[in-house]
Amino acid sequence: MASSSFSSSSTATIAFVLLLGFLGSSSAQLSTNFYSKTCPKLMTTVQSVVKSAVSKEKRMGASLLRLHFHDCFVNGCDGSILLDDTSSFTGEKTAGPNNRSVRGFDVIDDIKSEVEDACPGVVSCADIVAIAARDSVVLLGGPGWDVKLGRRDSKTASLSAANSGVIPPPTSTLSNLVNRFQAKGLSTKDMVVLSGSHTIGQARCVLFRTRIYNETNIDSSFAKTRQGSCPLTVGSGDNNLAPLDVQSATVFDNKYYKNLINQKGLLHSDQILHNGGSTDSLVEKYSKDSDSFDSDFAAAMIKMGDISPLTGSSGEIRKKCRKVNS
Repeated sequence: MASSSFSSSSTATIAFVLLLGFLGSSSAQLSTNFYSKTCPKLMTTVQSVVKSAVSKEKRMGASLLRLHFHDCFVNGCDGSILLDDTSSFTGEKTAGPNNRSVRGFDVIDDIKSEVEDACPGVVSCADIVAIAARDSVVLLGGPGWDVKLGRRDSKTASLSAANSGVIPPPTSTLSNLVNRFQAKGLSTKDMVVLSGSHTIGQARCVLFRTRIYNETNIDSSFAKTRQGSCPLTVGSGDNNLAPLDVQSATVFDNKYYKNLINQKGLLHSDQILHNGGSTDSLVEKYSKDSDSFDSDFAAAMIKMGDISPLTGSSGEIRKKCRKVNS
């Protein structure tokens, strides 16, 4: 009896050690106090630069949040989206989902410069992006959360990975949205609540033209208003902007979900969340319960920040966010 009990406990120990090893290879090495000793002024430094940038242009808050999302969904939260093209690789900035669309690189440069002055060679660009996303949400009236830190920066970027469809396009079906988020370890609920980031920011006419002219699950007066600045002719007004949330585009609130119930989602991929499908009930819940939206959004952002980080001796701490260390 003793030997059999010893054998099973040994097996359990080995399994536990293996589990720890597996966890240690990913987000287990991230922690909310990662820089508390090595860069104690990190949070206030980032917040100061983000606050200045958002006060100059409210839309920048949405752009910094989106930068984190587009970074994490392509090979993990590794700062790869920040890299400029080099002779050895083409970066992600000109990929379909990013080209003339992802913004905020200058703000990240400004933050990095200030952080390097405070604690040179310590804080990764990937972590700066994660903190800036949180600070942007808070500054625009949304929830805060404790950002897990300790990511390192990738030494390369991948145009093909960014173009591979891992970032769901605005033409996505509901099943594509669910599958793309699931592939990153995020649930359908996470997908619906993270889509709520469209309570802030703007989109280009080229991304919603088909919806406002061809789709029927759209409020007619809303469609007509949007058509006023987004002509039917392709090539005409392609880059004209419209708010993703028609009610409060610079305030982080739950009105995005109220818009969907009223068929005023700007993108096809927005309205598909409330269109007689499996996610209708979540949209309805968040439209009525802003506290649930806030708490679930914060939890989902933490989960998203855990996607395949580089930790330990992987990657590097870039001196400048746009290029690898020489």
